[in-house]
Amino acid sequence: MLRRPAWQRPHLVLRRAVFFARVFLSLPSLTAVLYVLAHVLRQFVRHESDTVGSLVLERSMNRVQLLGRVGQDPVMRQVEGKNPVTIFSLATNEMWRTGESEVTQGGDISQKTTWHRISVFRPGLRDVTYQYVKKGARLYVEGKIDYGEYTDRNNVRRQATTIIADNVIFLTDSLKEKA
Repeated sequence: MLRRPAWQRPHLVLRRAVFFARVFLSLPSLTAVLYVLAHVLRQFVRHESDTVGSLVLERSMNRVQLLGRVGQDPVMRQVEGKNPVTIFSLATNEMWRTGESEVTQGGDISQKTTWHRISVFRPGLRDVTYQYVKKGARLYVEGKIDYGEYTDRNNVRRQATTIIADNVIFLTDSLKEKA
């Protein structure tokens, strides 16, 4: 019988993780902690890779987390022959202090608002989002970022950045807001 490599045997991966956790807890300095953490991550990426012939495919991550307020009520769209999608915009704010006294309480406060286009394709989540999300609601959205191209009505090619939502958490109670 052909023996699989250690990284393909879950009990050995678990044993290695426990070993590194024990080492991590016993380290006195931040440098040592960072060294062990980098080593663990390197091992994870190397061992979780898939091999196709002589080509090594490393795992990657496309993950977005947003916390903000809804800018418009959701719209459900359906293109012929495709699944429907719920679309809405989400505003996130970034605030910072400017001026000479950034450390103290003085100085001017600057703010930047960024708008994100959120698309929800998952059937259950899509319907709940369409039904219950309203303008001004505070939401936490998890998903992935997607870059696409489309042709507008004037036959001009445009680029669009969209967040494909995997999870939407409602942070405002719609019943309290109506009262």
